[in-house]
Amino acid sequence: MAKAIEEYSVQETGQKIEQVLNENPEPIKEMNVIYQYDITDEDYSFQLHLADGTAKVSEGSPDKADCTIQMSFPDFKKMLLGKLNGTVAFMSGKLKIRGDIGKAIKIESVLRQYNVVDHL
Repeated sequence: MAKAIEEYSVQETGQKIEQVLNENPEPIKEMNVIYQYDITDEDYSFQLHLADGTAKVSEGSPDKADCTIQMSFPDFKKMLLGKLNGTVAFMSGKLKIRGDIGKAIKIESVLRQYNVVDHL
């Protein structure tokens, strides 16, 4: 039986995002960007590399990110579930962005297309 998103660790969530994006590369085929997620309450960072229709998640921050997104793991899961809008999270201080804000808006809409949670 599949685990609910609440049962996933932050590492498992990153791996699942990579898997789901690579199963259907169409929405990311034109993207060439590195996103860094700093999960503040877990003291954990990972990068999501999107290039040539391929997604790759790596732990830490090995490369310079185009956009860094900082938020708690519970809020990150709420965003994946569609229960927390990125703009609302940003305006309420639950989400901080460094770098290209346009890219942050883009990744939220891309992840919504995948409905990652249905694959968890």
